Amino acid sequence: MHLKKLRWTDSTATNITHIMDQRGNKSAACHVMTRGKQEVPRELQLAVSPRSDMELLLKVVACFVALLHCSRAQASSFEEPSFHSSSELLLSSFHGDPEISDYCRELLHLFGQRYVSYVACLVSSARPVKVCLNCFMLYDGLTEIYSNISQVGPGNESCQVTLLRSDRLMLLYELYEKITEIWTTSHCSNCLFNDSLSSDTLHYMTKLNESLRCFESQKSNHSELCKECKTSYKLLNDLYGRMEKNKSLCIDIEDAMNMTRILWSKSFNCSIPREETVPVIAVSSFMLFLPIIFYLSSFLHSEQKKRKLIHPKRVKSSNSLMNIQDKHS
Repeated sequence: MHLKKLRWTDSTATNITHIMDQRGNKSAACHVMTRGKQEVPRELQLAVSPRSDMELLLKVVACFVALLHCSRAQASSFEEPSFHSSSELLLSSFHGDPEISDYCRELLHLFGQRYVSYVACLVSSARPVKVCLNCFMLYDGLTEIYSNISQVGPGNESCQVTLLRSDRLMLLYELYEKITEIWTTSHCSNCLFNDSLSSDTLHYMTKLNESLRCFESQKSNHSELCKECKTSYKLLNDLYGRMEKNKSLCIDIEDAMNMTRILWSKSFNCSIPREETVPVIAVSSFMLFLPIIFYLSSFLHSEQKKRKLIHPKRVKSSNSLMNIQDKHS
């Protein structure tokens, strides 16, 4: 059905107010007043009888009020609220800390980058533990930046006070102390020599890889694994013992040896007789039979004394004296 174009006449205002009064539908009125030369809803095409001028004026005023209400509603529906945080207000008022120089600000930026990189390396190397082997270079870089912050820089400029101790929190200092505590607890310095992995550490990792490759090749047959991998595992275990005595172990080597021993003993049910158990068994056996030997020797010695019983000489001398007296008498 073809709809006629809406023109603003008395009948238009009457129709709008009629719709608002009869149906309570303000959206239709808003649609008519804001869409302009659009198709008119069917309700607005109803014929309305002429009214008095006063009634017509009131209806026109009501239409303008409805138009104002619709314009406000549409404006509020299309405008997005803007929120300004307190930090944005502060940034708009204060452009940076005036006490921090460009040199210190650059050191602060580098410290943040290297700190994030080192923490990410620690997390990714948590299991299996390789926090020393994988992350020691990142730790060296972090300590270098912290040392630059703590010391006097070019032009006798020092950032220690402004970056480390300018507030009660001392955030950079506390962060670095936590990282240093992790490094010290892990004994990572025991596996390093001159900012690189030590020769003992590299030799141990080589032997560890040999044992693990042997385990992988024989894992389908545990009995053969215990025979074929016995030599490589024993060499690895002996090397670990020597490094333990020399105090050249870090957490990475300790964790790797523990996991290898668990695989050898629990997963594959293998074992190696320890060499020091032979003298222990010999000494224990001797101590066990020592009381038996003692009582047996005592018994034999007492029997021998019974066989070789000797009369005392005093009795013999008294008998000879009596014989001499009988002869004289």
